[in-house]
Amino acid sequence: MQKDFHYYATYCAAYIAGFSHDECLEIAYSAQFVDVCSRTLLKKINAPLQAATTQLQMELMDSRVDIFALHDITRIWTSFHFLPADLYAKKKWRTKVYLNRYRLICGPNGDLLVDTVDLAKGKTTQAIGIAMHVLADTWAHMYFAGTPSLVINNTNFDFFEIIKDEEGFKERKINFKHNVSMKDNIDSAVYVNCIYSNKEISVMNLGHGRAGHIPDYSFIKYRYMPAWNDFKLMIKDNPTDYFKAFAQMVYALKYIRGEYETFEKNTYDFKAIEKYSERIKEILEKRQPDASEDWKKLGEELSGQEIEDFDIEKYQSSYRTVPADMKEKSFIGKFVTAALAHKKMVTSRIIESNNTIAGFRL
Repeated sequence: MQKDFHYYATYCAAYIAGFSHDECLEIAYSAQFVDVCSRTLLKKINAPLQAATTQLQMELMDSRVDIFALHDITRIWTSFHFLPADLYAKKKWRTKVYLNRYRLICGPNGDLLVDTVDLAKGKTTQAIGIAMHVLADTWAHMYFAGTPSLVINNTNFDFFEIIKDEEGFKERKINFKHNVSMKDNIDSAVYVNCIYSNKEISVMNLGHGRAGHIPDYSFIKYRYMPAWNDFKLMIKDNPTDYFKAFAQMVYALKYIRGEYETFEKNTYDFKAIEKYSERIKEILEKRQPDASEDWKKLGEELSGQEIEDFDIEKYQSSYRTVPADMKEKSFIGKFVTAALAHKKMVTSRIIESNNTIAGFRL
């Protein structure tokens, strides 16, 4: 997902769930901050580097390809962007090495999602925002894994968009290019993706890189053949999945506020969003690369308050200048604390499942 959903849609979900305008802004900011909190940023403000929640392209390209680098990449991307659906998934006639990767495939409504939401309950708005980012990405990044793996994350040339028209649906071939200076052209169905690499643990085979940004667009429904499914046909319906993600966020946020005693999988608060559902579906289905303005407009109508644009610099100066013994109480300090706790929890669960791909110990 992108800023449109992680920031503006998260604000909308939090407000519908009963949080105040200021709380919604902090939750939404934290959800989006997950996508920009790299080691480069943390080094700039002299914050703990182990709290990184993402990696820049240059950081990945400069990364070593040894086992320790693989552990590091896997811990970051599985924890914050590709939360595994089933750490004990089985597949016949597969080696343990293969299963270690297979079991990291992202998906919604897994046990780790429950752990993620439970961990945020009673915590800071920063922790809540991180949890909402992770929850949302389980829907967008479904079927991809947060570890470099050709045998899991690769796709083939058979990639088609399914478009609604007057006669029902039609298919259009999606064409991928490897020019990083290009932008996606949704009108021409030309998208930028990672260049093919036949090396199993190349960073080119991390997450949905081989599918470009397609999983991050709410409007698109597509069919493709993922490597992990033995190149059998799969259909991914983003408008439907993103709608469920929004309804599940509202339910999760209500649970965190204390409206429910337990957080249950496969549960969505469709009733709370019923009066906005057509509007939400229109935003999700609109063919545009960035729906920020539409989500922002809805959020401001909901709260009657202005939603300031996301500013990556907003809290950096205050973190740099605050006394050392007060850093943990600053906005970024609280984010760092929450990020470290979440990564520790996810990594621990992976290690407990006897999967060594994220390391052997904390």
